[in-house]
Amino acid sequence: MAFPHAFYRWRPHPWHGLEVGPNPPQIVTAYIEITPFDAIKYEVDKATGYLRVDRPQSGAAQPPTLYGFVPRTLCGDRVARLCPGAVKGDGDPLDICVISERPITRADIILSARVVGGIQMVDHGEADDKLVAVLQNDLIWGQCRELAELPDNLVARMRHYFSTYKLQPGEPVNASGTVIYDRSHAEKVILASVEDYGHEFGA
Repeated sequence: MAFPHAFYRWRPHPWHGLEVGPNPPQIVTAYIEITPFDAIKYEVDKATGYLRVDRPQSGAAQPPTLYGFVPRTLCGDRVARLCPGAVKGDGDPLDICVISERPITRADIILSARVVGGIQMVDHGEADDKLVAVLQNDLIWGQCRELAELPDNLVARMRHYFSTYKLQPGEPVNASGTVIYDRSHAEKVILASVEDYGHEFGA
């Protein structure tokens, strides 16, 4: 008996084996690495696709939203050109924050997210954008289309988290910017990251 066409005999790599999304750049796939309940920073291992313990969260703050990345994207030269102050991309997939009204307490999951904007960051001279999105079918946030529709305090909390989450005692602050941008610019960043991925990996 033949397996259905959509059946994966082996688990696909979260970065390279999943689709960008059902309708990019408006609706994308998000692979979630950490949740607002995690005191440990998990990050996908690029060689295996498994979640790796990166480090304990260095400060008291925990991520304000679900946090992960968009498959088959890359922060490369094209993304860097959209980020003033960056000399290059960080070489990672494009990060994404996803807002959900109901608590989602586990990572290593995928979901469909509607992009509403983003946060522009420069870390050690590298573009390190964070897309902001809402869970596509969320009963409270699912109708949002623009970052301006989100509460100001929620956006401020995300900006504060990303400006401080890598701070270590005695070390200088290397992340700068945390400028917010709207959905239109976020879509340009997504399309640039898809092009960067295709240039790097030929897909």
